Amino acid sequence: MDSQDFFEQLNKKQSDNIKKLTKRLKFVFLIILPILILGIIGFQILTNYIWMETLDFQNVYTTIMASKVALGVIGFVLFLVIGIFTLSWIRKSYLSYLNHNAIPNAIMSKKISRNIILVVSIIFGVLGTMLVQGLGWEPALKVLNYEPFGTTDPHFNLDISFYLYILPFLEFVLGVLFSLGIIVLLAEIGAYSVFEMYRKSRRAQLHLGFTLGFIGLILAAQHLLEPYGTLLTNSVNAFQDSVVYGLSYTDDVVNIPKAYILAATAILATVWMIISLVRGRIKGVLIPIATYIAIVILGQLASVAVQQFVVSPNEFNQEKPYLEQNLEYTRAAYGLDNINEIQHPGEDSLDEELIERNELTINNVRLNDSRPLKDVYNQKQTIRNYYKFNDIDIDRYMIDGEYSQVFIGARELDTSNLPDQARTWVNDKLRYTHGYGVTMSHVNEVDSQGQPRYLLQDLPTQGALEVSRPQLYFGEEQAGNVIVNTKVDEFDYPQGESNASTRYEANTGVPLQGLNKLLFSIKEGSFRMFVSDQLTEESQLLETRNIKDRVNRIAPFFDYDTDPYLVVRDDGTMVWIMDAYLTAENYPYAEPYQKDRNYIRNSVKVSIDAYTGEVNFYVADENDPLLQTYQNMFPDLFTTEVPEDIRAHFRYPENLFQVQADKWGTYHMSDLEVFYNREDTWQFPTEKYYNQDIVMEPYYITTTLPDEDMEEFILSIPFTPKNRQNMIAWMGVRNDGDNYGELFVYRFPKQKNIYGPQQIENRINQDSYISQQLNLWSQGGSEVIRGNLLTYPIEDTVLYVEPIYIESSNETSLPEVKQVIVAYEDYIVMKPTFKEALDEIVAMVEEGAPGNAPELEPDPDTDTDPENTEEEGTETEDQPILDAEQTLRDVSQLFDQYQDALSNGQWERAGEIMKEIEDRLNETP
Repeated sequence: MDSQDFFEQLNKKQSDNIKKLTKRLKFVFLIILPILILGIIGFQILTNYIWMETLDFQNVYTTIMASKVALGVIGFVLFLVIGIFTLSWIRKSYLSYLNHNAIPNAIMSKKISRNIILVVSIIFGVLGTMLVQGLGWEPALKVLNYEPFGTTDPHFNLDISFYLYILPFLEFVLGVLFSLGIIVLLAEIGAYSVFEMYRKSRRAQLHLGFTLGFIGLILAAQHLLEPYGTLLTNSVNAFQDSVVYGLSYTDDVVNIPKAYILAATAILATVWMIISLVRGRIKGVLIPIATYIAIVILGQLASVAVQQFVVSPNEFNQEKPYLEQNLEYTRAAYGLDNINEIQHPGEDSLDEELIERNELTINNVRLNDSRPLKDVYNQKQTIRNYYKFNDIDIDRYMIDGEYSQVFIGARELDTSNLPDQARTWVNDKLRYTHGYGVTMSHVNEVDSQGQPRYLLQDLPTQGALEVSRPQLYFGEEQAGNVIVNTKVDEFDYPQGESNASTRYEANTGVPLQGLNKLLFSIKEGSFRMFVSDQLTEESQLLETRNIKDRVNRIAPFFDYDTDPYLVVRDDGTMVWIMDAYLTAENYPYAEPYQKDRNYIRNSVKVSIDAYTGEVNFYVADENDPLLQTYQNMFPDLFTTEVPEDIRAHFRYPENLFQVQADKWGTYHMSDLEVFYNREDTWQFPTEKYYNQDIVMEPYYITTTLPDEDMEEFILSIPFTPKNRQNMIAWMGVRNDGDNYGELFVYRFPKQKNIYGPQQIENRINQDSYISQQLNLWSQGGSEVIRGNLLTYPIEDTVLYVEPIYIESSNETSLPEVKQVIVAYEDYIVMKPTFKEALDEIVAMVEEGAPGNAPELEPDPDTDTDPENTEEEGTETEDQPILDAEQTLRDVSQLFDQYQDALSNGQWERAGEIMKEIEDRLNETP
């Protein structure tokens, strides 16, 4: 058999095998796989649409889906066409260059090769669809619907919206095209490496030339966008960062011109490479590539040289104009450009008249701490082991005509704590469907046992407010989906020997009728749900009951606060309120707070009805341009009219305030040289919690601001200078009425020491009586919990309050507020109640009693008489202790009585005994 017959038989055999494989692949890839993929995608789209429709947000869903589909089609067509074009050109190059006997029939056969090219290109197109629609739908919608900010950058004079919307979209498009070009180039290099076709085949060279030209043009376009990127980072080259965030001296002098030079070089290099390839000069392709790389390296070296030898020796003067822009635009990005700064004198003006003028503030001083209070609620107010308080939140209500600050917690259902024999499908899905009721307590009142005084408590809920709909079907608990309006009565709450039952009265679930029942049975993976005779025509599926998941499922493009809080409305229904954050990257000159994010607003408040699950996205800041853009994108998502009983409970979010306060710690400096040197940087103070020093977090208080007649709900945080502990400032934000969101800062005199939180904590530790008491209570299996140290600027003075909890080691023990520490200037007092402690401090101040600030250590240089010291020491040493044995017996008996009083909760009696012990030990013989 000659070689020709061998190749013919081999080709025939290969051809037959490939035909069989091609038929199978065509069947799988063109019929089975698309049907399977489209079926799964269609099923998810349909069930999600039905769920969104029950909440009247179907237009939001269809807008997102339409943008994804449009981009997906564009991505699919683009990648498909490029794939077909590339593979077809490669095939023709093979046919024109190689010996046909050496080419497999899969390439020789026009029909077979066409099918292979189509299948591979379809797979390539699917990858393009996933890439383009997955990342590009939101930037595309923003570009089509954006609202201008009305503020321009000082260098290019472009509106801020260009950097937030247009620039990211252009970078995304160029990134996709550049990636596509690189993938195609790698495929060509692999294909044309066969028999060194890239050296000898004219078609191969032209193909490589066009692809390199395409990549070069995209690269040039990317370089043309780089100057705008200099306003968005503090990096000046691969090795150095500037002191300025945003445009810097090196960017202005080197990096921006370098970007234009590189763009021109990329275009010239592209033309050069195409000409070289057309002429068959392969080595000529290397020259423009080497030139481009050399310019890139030279540009980096020039940037390093200017930064090192021009900027660094005279950095402040070189960067001064750019520092000013960094300062101005960072304040604008975080809403810090209109802060009201108030000089607070920190005077010693505490007296009875001041207390009377600020009676409501004093009456609302917080004595409870939400951290240990959660344990109290979970032990005393869950009633049954299947209930649970996930969180305790702070809020304010008008109760009996008084503005009152309160703690509030939702009693949610946790079916995992049901007995195993009760964990049936009927119980999990049909009977145990919801939590019940709410517990509320005063922030400033405790009973004789140190427990909170409740405003709302027990089952059914009773107290100062009417709760007309106490059932909680939606909450913070990770609760599974349930079915309501079945033949099974729902468990409502325990009632003596029996249990109360209820029926769901809303229509906000997914109706389980017709096709819905089949679809959601498949989605739930529950055949029991499909065939159960317990379901009726009125049955509804309550899906996604965790409020965080629920809101994020509706509007995944926002960031949400991790701490939702419950509100009892005027009509007795309950809603959860969540804060939605609108964030962006790319704000010019603004320093980021997290990764690249450097713009944040809380322009949207979300309410979720605890009973129905209805969701409302309320507009809280209609002037935010980013919100206006989202309104253009999703006009049916937002509600502009906010009910007054919900608006009254809007809280300025702690997370946003913490970000703003952290930035203000640096960006409060208006003097550029001081700002450059970071000479006056502020930081958050530390405080004691248990026995650990922790960084203080923002906290809510009720107080009266200067020139105001009414107390207000204020979120606040003190500041201390960097590496020091005295309080330099106190920042707050207003929460009530038309003043909501107004930031203000009290600045304390620099020439006068105002105690900071950690200094107060240290003074507590150094006070002989207080520290001795705390140490004694920490013994014998008990643990002392030091609550929030609260700082209260009241008129022109400052007061500090810290509750002291005591908790025994018993598993069922409860943290109890047993003492309250009040500090004012050099005075510090610990008493069983806040009123007693405050009264004693006021009395001490009015009497002119000396403060109890810690004494300074004696000067080591102080002259002493060694002879006198020796004599005194000798006299003391030789002095006998009379009746020592009797004294020890008396003290031992008194200490036993002291421990008995502690164990019985008789704190006043314990204090009297301790005083008697001290007096007995201090007696002189």
